[in-house]
Parts: sequence; structure tokens; C-alpha cells
Amino acid sequence: MFSAAVITVSDKGYAGEREDLSGPLVKELLVSGGYEVIHTAMVPDEKQIIGKELAKCADELDIALVVTTGGTGFSPGDVTPEATIAVCERMAPGIPEAMRAESLKITNRAILTREQAGIRGGTLIVNLPGSPKAAGENLMAVLPALDHGLGILRGEKRDCASTEVTGVD
Repeated sequence: MFSAAVITVSDKGYAGEREDLSGPLVKELLVSGGYEVIHTAMVPDEKQIIGKELAKCADELDIALVVTTGGTGFSPGDVTPEATIAVCERMAPGIPEAMRAESLKITNRAILTREQAGIRGGTLIVNLPGSPKAAGENLMAVLPALDHGLGILRGEKRDCASTEVTGVD
């Protein structure tokens, strides 16, 4: 079981003006998928604050999977992707590509989301949209494959042609 964090990025949510519906849904989906959600946070749409929270989850809390929700659109204040890129050492473009491809089956507006995914140390960071419906659909598009990638990232010896764990160093 891998550890996970859910970070909701929302100025209105942070100010208490809007109830967070995406964060709890994402947490529920992660728990149902076998993850232990050990940290949740609500942060405003500010690049430095988002970046600090992502770095804290990776560097201090050593969380395997950090999922953000919100701040991925075209609004001038939507800076979650930029914050993610700034803190990641390596990007994982296949994850947001898969999410957008799956979303395109539902709406042509999927092309308007700017999610990113990347790696910082032993942590995978994945951005999701802020809409609960879109966040859930995007997460479910990639969640089954993340376990394998996290195992490799966390040092488990895995056969990439198989889904079985072959041992840990």
C-alpha cells in the first residue's frame, strides 16, 4: 500500500467561500484504490504556496503519490501546472496525455486542461482538474497503472512486462 496526499488548490475554498467537493472525492477514490491518504491540504492559487506544499509532501513527508485538484485551466490564476513543473525533477507526460485522451471521449473541452505529472525524489505528483466530475474521471483513467510506476519509483524490482512484484532490494 502506497501513501498518498490530496491537495486542493482553490482561492475560494481556501477563503472558506466554497465547499471542497473534489478533494474528498479524490481521497475516496484513492482509498478505494488501495492507497493510504495520510495528508490533505487546501491551498490558494499561488505558485509559491502550491510549490511549498508539493515539496513538503515529497521531501518532509515522503509521500509516494501526491494528487492535486484545481488550478489547471486557462484562468490567469490557474498556476498548479507551473508550480508542479517548478518542483519536479522529471516529468511524466504519459499520465496527463492518458487523462486527456480519456476525457476527450466525454467532452471536447478536455483539450483545455493543462494538467502535468512529474517526479520529485521518490514522489509522483499528478494534477487533476478542479471539477469533481472531471477530477474523478481523470484519476480513474490512470489510477490502475500508477501502482506499477510507484513500485518502480520506490525501488521495488518489477518486471515491466508483468504486473507482479518480483521482490524488493
